[in-house]
Amino acid sequence: MSRETSKTFAAIATAMSPGSIGIVRISGPESFDVIQRIFRPANAARFSKMETHTVHYGHILSETGAVIDEVMVLLMRGPKSFTAEDTVEIDTHGGILVTRQVLERVLSAGARVAEPGEFTKQAFLNGRVDLSEAEAVMDLINSKNAFAASAALSQLQGSVRNEIKSMRDVLLDAVAFIEAALDDPEHISLDGYSDELREKLEPMEKKIRKMIEDYQDGAVLKEGVKTVLLGKPNAGKSSLLNALLGQDRAIVTDIAGTTRDTLSEQVYIGGIGFEFTDTAGIRETQDVVETIGVERSISQAEGADLLLFVADASLPLDDNDRRILEILRQKKSLVLYNKTDLAPQLTIDELSKYCAADTILPVSAKTGEGMDAIKERLVAMFRAGELLYNDEVLITNARHKEALEMALGSLRQALEGIYGEVSEDFLTIDLLDAYEALGRITGETLDEDVADRIFEKFCMGK
Repeated sequence: MSRETSKTFAAIATAMSPGSIGIVRISGPESFDVIQRIFRPANAARFSKMETHTVHYGHILSETGAVIDEVMVLLMRGPKSFTAEDTVEIDTHGGILVTRQVLERVLSAGARVAEPGEFTKQAFLNGRVDLSEAEAVMDLINSKNAFAASAALSQLQGSVRNEIKSMRDVLLDAVAFIEAALDDPEHISLDGYSDELREKLEPMEKKIRKMIEDYQDGAVLKEGVKTVLLGKPNAGKSSLLNALLGQDRAIVTDIAGTTRDTLSEQVYIGGIGFEFTDTAGIRETQDVVETIGVERSISQAEGADLLLFVADASLPLDDNDRRILEILRQKKSLVLYNKTDLAPQLTIDELSKYCAADTILPVSAKTGEGMDAIKERLVAMFRAGELLYNDEVLITNARHKEALEMALGSLRQALEGIYGEVSEDFLTIDLLDAYEALGRITGETLDEDVADRIFEKFCMGK
């Protein structure tokens, strides 16, 4: 078998950068043969006699017998490995050059270069993980905060799979019972079964609907809390963004209207990801470009998880401020009472007539006063569940949400059929449609092309 068509594949599984260790991973039916050809164990033991899940010290040799590196080799016999196939991991001394040389030696001994995500794809094809768990692997790698990592780990451990399996079992049992009754009406009666089925489907419909609604929670965990700074021109939004970032990212001048477009930056506070977006100052203007900026500011506010209204304490409240305060009523928000280092023209008491007093935080972007208080409040809001967070099974993948919406539509049609007292054999059509839609999440009813597209997004060696 040529190297190009080999079923045994290999890749570097660690970052290609200088480090204390590098890992070259091999998987497939010829894994042990490949390592046998290039590895000289210190104890001279034969690979056929080496037990699974054991570690062996020795050297990787070149084709001429020269030592490439001193390594540790981990042997894992299938199906007790991630891919459910024979797997070998070579721990090298790290560094880009040495790790590449070891990989090249593995390839010359009969393995081929792994495709992106091929290790996880093989685990999926071999039934080691379902598709939701496979996707959770990449979500875990790409986690931007501790909560996203926790959600991904929960999915990797089967939280989504278990929910989906439970619902699919109910649907399959219902279809099987109806078909059995239709085939053998003398021994199996459908009398009263529609009411029994309704009692099973209504809680399922409610559960799926909630999972879809909670998708936004999952997006917050995965991508970070979308936090938009609003305020009239020169209120100090850009200065506050720079203070929160700890660097001069946004341009700051004394000229009102300097910011004319949005600027977004990811910040981690207390292990939580926040995507802060600075926006153009909101005010009535005849300037065409500035008008576009104001429209974009309002659009950003509509899609935000949290609004931070930067109120300029050095100026009286005006119509622009009141316009922003109206926008705040539609979202979770905080009011940053900025420029406390200057003589106040706007009091907190006056602001509290338009918003809850406990949402107002005195700050000064210039002196740094109140920055820690903002961060502490943001973390507290997240942990208290005020920012769309809960600890139930969360859907974080748009593909899963789409499949749930398809299943929900079919379930609702089945329930409408029950309410309309249609024949049970017609119900099986919608029940099977829901069953198939849910199977798309775990990969049990998935087109091969879709699976290929999913794994193409994985990094090499995973």
